[in-house]
Amino acid sequence: MPGTGRVRSRFSRDPICSNAATMSDTRPLLIFDSGVGGLSVLRAIRELLPQGPIVYVADNAGFPYGTKSEVEIDTRVPALLGRLTERYHPRLIVIACNTASTIALGAARAALDLPIVGTVPAIKPAAEQSRTRAIGVLGTEATVRQPYVDRLSAEFASDCLVLRHGSAELVELAEAKLRGLATDPEKYRAALSGLLDQPGGERIDTVVLACTHFPLIEEELSAVAPRPLDFIDGAAGIARRVCVLTQGQSWPDSPVPGIAVFTGPPDPPPALVAALRRYGLQNVERL
Repeated sequence: MPGTGRVRSRFSRDPICSNAATMSDTRPLLIFDSGVGGLSVLRAIRELLPQGPIVYVADNAGFPYGTKSEVEIDTRVPALLGRLTERYHPRLIVIACNTASTIALGAARAALDLPIVGTVPAIKPAAEQSRTRAIGVLGTEATVRQPYVDRLSAEFASDCLVLRHGSAELVELAEAKLRGLATDPEKYRAALSGLLDQPGGERIDTVVLACTHFPLIEEELSAVAPRPLDFIDGAAGIARRVCVLTQGQSWPDSPVPGIAVFTGPPDPPPALVAALRRYGLQNVERL
């Protein structure tokens, strides 16, 4: 369906999410990001696993990741996940951050003896649905420069023009929005122009939101786009993978209030606390 905005996957109560076990298991799913972007992934997981206990971690002490070096991220993320595992004993970790996943996923898996799901830029589904055979990848600077994006493009979009643009400002805009602050539409327009104004950018019909922050500001991006674009992200695929890895495990009989964890000051402002509660995160803690 051309030019209708974001192409959304339809969630269903898939059999892979059924509970074969009967005893209640209160171990949480731990969802990790540099800030609030992983809430877009949490939303998709909640659709499929509404009874799943959630610990959501925002590494605000290390924010933002997109402008950091690969060495900094590859060192910080596994060490931090180790501390979080000791404290919260999760059954599974989701690194709900494209930048952290493309750089530190291997090191985190080597360091921890539990399932870890990473976040992959949704290049494959974008290529499958693009009619013009031209797709854009909009992420952070650290994500779009990774060889992993080259490999995904070569494997799944070899017949497409794949253009990339990195924007740290869009991450800041998403954070500001969740904090209840007004944001400037011209900043969204400038970031999108950085992708669409490249040679061949006029052909793009599908944009991969390769940062989990960006689905939170999809409406703002769509509003300033010079033409109808389809936006796609990988949250639904991550949720399905979590279901597969937890198949047959038990869950609490009723929803458990989620926990939001921040790694540093300041405390979240009231507007952000209210936003966290809308995502089922009723309690806020500091690591």
